[in-house]
Amino acid sequence: MDQIVINTGDTAWVLVSSALVLLMTPGLAFFYGGMVRAKSALNMMMMSMVTIGIVSVLWVIYGFKLAFGYEANSPWYGSISLSGLGDAVNALANNGGEYPIPLLAFATFQLMFAIITPALISGAIADRARFVAWGIFVAIWVTLVYFPVAHWVFAFGNKVGDTITGAGFLAARGVEDFAGGTAVHINAGAAGLALAIVLGKRIGWQRSPMRPHSLPLVLLGASLLWFGWFGFNAGSALGANAIAGLALLNTQVAAGAALLGWILVEKIRDGHPTTLGAASGVVAGLVAITPACAFVAPWAAVVIGLIAGGFCALAVGLKYRFGFDDSLDVVGVHFVGGVIGCLSIGFFGSSAVNSLGLDGIFYGGGLALLGKQALGVVLVTFYSFFLTLLIGFAIEKTIGFRVKNDAELVGVDQTEHAESAYEMGGILKGGR
Repeated sequence: MDQIVINTGDTAWVLVSSALVLLMTPGLAFFYGGMVRAKSALNMMMMSMVTIGIVSVLWVIYGFKLAFGYEANSPWYGSISLSGLGDAVNALANNGGEYPIPLLAFATFQLMFAIITPALISGAIADRARFVAWGIFVAIWVTLVYFPVAHWVFAFGNKVGDTITGAGFLAARGVEDFAGGTAVHINAGAAGLALAIVLGKRIGWQRSPMRPHSLPLVLLGASLLWFGWFGFNAGSALGANAIAGLALLNTQVAAGAALLGWILVEKIRDGHPTTLGAASGVVAGLVAITPACAFVAPWAAVVIGLIAGGFCALAVGLKYRFGFDDSLDVVGVHFVGGVIGCLSIGFFGSSAVNSLGLDGIFYGGGLALLGKQALGVVLVTFYSFFLTLLIGFAIEKTIGFRVKNDAELVGVDQTEHAESAYEMGGILKGGR
């Protein structure tokens, strides 16, 4: 066996980044948990937490191979194998080229992306989903939607000499998505819209107030997401290098600019900026810069963040215009933000910033790169939306996806988990 040469600095960065990205899912649980009513807070958090368990197990059994395996040499999916990653021990990561990091470190890093993507969808159906049905949905959805789409976008193939086999459809066509604008955010946003349609509106939607029950939890969740996102984006460089530094800085400034863009829209439109708007703006900026973070200059990251913050602040109102109950604005933030980020590369992309990227319109590259980006947006949107519709309707018509009306009125914390986030039973005698 050839001696494996590991770069310890790159490996350490990928391992730390994996932990940072995992932290994003509990952060999402706090973010979503604070945004719902008190009677649904635990259920909302549990939808994220159970996703960690389900996807982690499936990833080892067949998920990584389906997303990144190359044996089938297919542009649409990896290899259908139940190897359990046993053949990955002591191997180097090889994804369009060999990296000096363990393959298992790369697999672990990519697992964290597979976990948070379905967790993002849960916000679209808050307050009204059966917990068991959600678990079944996650298992089916990652198998039929996320794993293949991850292959399209992230699988650059196995390189041996000058030959590359098994590259994904979009990756092979030059679609630029550094950390998941298509595979994660557009994918989850389109799926969230489909599930919101399948489950229908909450009882009292647009008639009863459904305000966030804990804005401090929302801010805590947004802060954890912001912190973890540095691993999400900069970790995608798969090494402690200049591209990681660029991605990290762009992530920071885009999030900050989007925060300002969102609250500026609120100030002009409503007369006051809000805490919820600030937190949502941060997430919108993080979403938008995700695909572009390694392909644009920092000044462009600021512009992308401002655009995302402003447009997403306006886009969250589309659910009222079109009549779909996207409870926690998965469509308005993740789908719209993801589209903005992916298409922005076609304008702001610069090969001077990253030699692996192409020049966009503002750098004399013409429409070619924008056309590639649009292809990725359209293909992932339609695939995710329609397949999620089929999965959602199949679950609803068999075991039932939505809780009964009485259970929804009581609250899914009590009916699905026999728990409540806050005990208000009164003070015991003796002051205890």
